Amino acid sequence: MLRWAVIFFIIAIIAALFGFGGIAAGAAGIAKILFFIFIVLFLISLISGLIRR
Repeated sequence: MLRWAVIFFIIAIIAALFGFGGIAAGAAGIAKILFFIFIVLFLISLISGLIRR
């Protein structure tokens, strides 16, 4: 999932360079959402791993 966040972030940067504001904002929004979902899932797996010990 982190890979998809990075891919959408790169798409947003390229679209911003070429002046596609709507596409850049959309890709940046998707990248931000995927990144936060990745962080939440990482923290849940980290906490559950500590509890199982």
